[in-house]
Amino acid sequence: MALRDYWELTKPRLSLLSVITALVGYMAADSQRDGSVFLSLLIGTSLAAGAAGALNQWLEREVDRHMARTRDRPLPSEAISPQAALTFGLALGIAGVTLVWLGANPLAGALTLATLVSYLLVYTPLKRVTAWNTLIGAVPGALPPLIGWAAAQGQIAPLGWILFGILFCWQIPHFMAIAWLYREDYAQGGFVMSTVTDPSGQAAARQSLAHSLILLGISLLPSLLGYTSWLLYGLVALICGLGYFWTAFRFWRVGGEQRTPASRKLFLASIAYLPFLLGALVIDRWLIG
Repeated sequence: MALRDYWELTKPRLSLLSVITALVGYMAADSQRDGSVFLSLLIGTSLAAGAAGALNQWLEREVDRHMARTRDRPLPSEAISPQAALTFGLALGIAGVTLVWLGANPLAGALTLATLVSYLLVYTPLKRVTAWNTLIGAVPGALPPLIGWAAAQGQIAPLGWILFGILFCWQIPHFMAIAWLYREDYAQGGFVMSTVTDPSGQAAARQSLAHSLILLGISLLPSLLGYTSWLLYGLVALICGLGYFWTAFRFWRVGGEQRTPASRKLFLASIAYLPFLLGALVIDRWLIG
């Protein structure tokens, strides 16, 4: 049982996204930036995100054995026992929620707990029940900015909810691209993804196109409502939003064998979108707003 196996159990890349978006919410709130609160948020959300990854893998350990992309994970490969993974995940979750609750405030702690519960007990089982699981799972994925905002202010302002909307809509094209690329794996694992129920990919493409368009509108709200400037954030949001929409449009427009390269481009666009947009938001709020 190497430390590397426990590290992999936390799904570090996915966990990092949750932590970063929580910190963005905190910094965008333009608070007094209390060092102890920031540290509690950073460590607490890191622990909670790691718990989500570990407990998700514990819940899906049998399913992961049937998929090529997951069969080498610590639990299917038996590098870590299910009992050890469960204990590890629960310990991380309890520590993470407690640290955010006590180090920041109860609202931030409650939102951290809600993220864990909705991800593990709602989204995870629904992946084998309904193709709507992606939309439902986008809720816990969009909660981290609210955790950060609550940690900064003890309440959630309109800009915090706009961040929630941005993260919610961003996830749909991102995960639809992944669902298309790994549709055969998901089918073998028994996951009811839209790319499994609709092998043509049109359903996934329509959802991607619709949410990328909604995202473009929501992402411009901070500048439209005066929370950020048009000079920096507004311009970046417009350029990034149009680029993301264009790749989603291409994913929707093409068919057959062309859909796979289009989905890869959509996935790469989704990866590029968030750092530029969120970075511009924080810089704008700190330097211009």
